[in-house]
Amino acid sequence: MSTFVQLSLAVGETGLTLADAGAAAALAEQTGVAAIRLRDEPGAIEPTVAAAYLAGTHRIPFVPELATTGNAPYNAARRLLSLDRATGGRFGAVLVPGAGDEVSGPATAHPAERWREYAAVLARLWESFPREALIGDQEAALFVDDELIHPIGHEGPLYKVAGPIDGPSSVQGRPVLVADLAGLGFITAAERADAIVVDRAESPGADAALADALRAAGLPRSEAALVGRVPIADLTDATGLAADLRSWAGADRLDGFELVPAGDLEAVSAVLRELVPLLVDPADHPTLRAAFGLREAVAS
Repeated sequence: MSTFVQLSLAVGETGLTLADAGAAAALAEQTGVAAIRLRDEPGAIEPTVAAAYLAGTHRIPFVPELATTGNAPYNAARRLLSLDRATGGRFGAVLVPGAGDEVSGPATAHPAERWREYAAVLARLWESFPREALIGDQEAALFVDDELIHPIGHEGPLYKVAGPIDGPSSVQGRPVLVADLAGLGFITAAERADAIVVDRAESPGADAALADALRAAGLPRSEAALVGRVPIADLTDATGLAADLRSWAGADRLDGFELVPAGDLEAVSAVLRELVPLLVDPADHPTLRAAFGLREAVAS
């Protein structure tokens, strides 16, 4: 069974330096890693800022964490889509559920309910200016086809967003949206997430639960990737760990792994050199969606 690998890193005081993160990104691309998740931790550089910096010199896709707290959905959608276009469709985000703030509705709303509405707003904004609307015909003095661009007019319990967004979708349709299962559950996550990360304790029966949740949303199982999180404190037996992970993927029908190595650049590099080649073969995917085995996004 074919699987992909996503590498999880923090960049800043609690993780790698920017220079070390760049070295890890270069090695990750060489060894076949599909994407790099950048975690939002105390002391870490803001993940979308770090991702934008690293994406300037590395072709590997980046998936920075973005909290619903402190990020107005229109601003977040615009920032992420700009990065997705600039990288040629090799960008995504891990949307992290959070509390209310000055740009959202009642603070009493459950984080999962806030995540659901926020994710829906992102998706609708990214669909509001389709790529085919950008014409750029100088002779006809026609820049865009206005009839294809639509305000979203969202007025929900937590957010009011008129839209449309101010730029076209990327070559992959829209940025990949990733969710951690914890705090959301399959029903909520499956509505909008393109990939769902589960811990090993959560993975038995996860494939069936995800399929049921997607079916309830009118979507096939192939619309979302199921990713198993793998914390790695000490890589003493890469061959044995790879065999165990392949067995896990087969038993629980995982589509990929998220490797979370602890330690410095040396420890991260050991995982990339010794473990990743045992799990995947290097491949050049045109977009992040392709790397995750997902189809190009289309307007719903």
